[in-house]
Amino acid sequence: MPRQARLDAPGLLQHVIARGIERRKIFKDDHDRENFLTRLALILEETQTQCYAWALIPNHFHLLLCTGLTPLSKVMRRLMTGYAVTFNKRHKRSGHLFQNRYKSIVCEEDPYLLELIRYIHLNPLRAGLVKDLKELDKYPWTGHSAIMGKRKNSLVPYPSSKNKQEKPEKYMAEKTIEEVLLQFGDKLREARRRYRHFVKQGVDQGSRPELQGGGLVRSAGGDKRALLRRKREERELSDERILGSGDFVSNVMKDANEVLDQTAKFNISLDELISRVCAKFEIRVKDLVSKSRKRYLSQARGVVCYLAVDELGYSGDNVARSLRISGRGVSDCRERGKKILDKPEIIGEYLA
Repeated sequence: MPRQARLDAPGLLQHVIARGIERRKIFKDDHDRENFLTRLALILEETQTQCYAWALIPNHFHLLLCTGLTPLSKVMRRLMTGYAVTFNKRHKRSGHLFQNRYKSIVCEEDPYLLELIRYIHLNPLRAGLVKDLKELDKYPWTGHSAIMGKRKNSLVPYPSSKNKQEKPEKYMAEKTIEEVLLQFGDKLREARRRYRHFVKQGVDQGSRPELQGGGLVRSAGGDKRALLRRKREERELSDERILGSGDFVSNVMKDANEVLDQTAKFNISLDELISRVCAKFEIRVKDLVSKSRKRYLSQARGVVCYLAVDELGYSGDNVARSLRISGRGVSDCRERGKKILDKPEIIGEYLA
């Protein structure tokens, strides 16, 4: 069954998680971590994407992002592809670095912003990378220490020599920390004290399943039994890609045009996608939609199906009609395309 399309729209708060393939390390040393953060800082500033919280764990990372006009998918493609290339070159390796696609959960800001900031920043403590909150205050590989003012803000980019004159009055990363602290008070010292107390209260809360579960389980605070006790008409609209109330889920899906159609995030129509794939494979559209089972045509159909459903968000029915195949055929072709497009940079060749 094809995965659901990503939800994306300017201003959405999203909790992003990406893991190393086979749970392998994606950060082997501080040089890797610094490289990742330098790249992230530049991308965030260039795309005017806010990062409210972040944590680097040896085999995965967490980001809490609020996108501007640049889609999250483009931000993450630049980040993960660029980092993977650098990591592989430095460590003399090849192949996948990350496990499948990154996971992104759209979050309702009012009830969940501060909860997620705390949850993400406590990850190094839960993972045993630091022994206590005092050590976390100065730990360089999570955003907590920057909010506390104990370390420099790693998400502030270093301007190059040629564009130093273009330095803004205040970087996006600096504005974001100010925004977080304003949730705790107008005076800096008092806001930091209250923020730290808030984080301390979360130390004993554990893994917080209500921040990780899917759909309705989140609305029930992680308690499936409470969910099952509800009358059917009382159950909120839910979606496993969204953390929030039923009304929020409904509004997000409406904004993402999911109810009426599956609008492509990159403004690439199915016809345009098919034309691009045909050009890459040097075939004619009429051959692609024919009944022929020649290997190169099957591969091209696979690429179209994977990109259309998994990357652009079109429904399987729409793709089936365009390629003149069955819904089951789309599913089979998608799996074939997934194997062909085994690296983010290859996907970018079709969608850039």
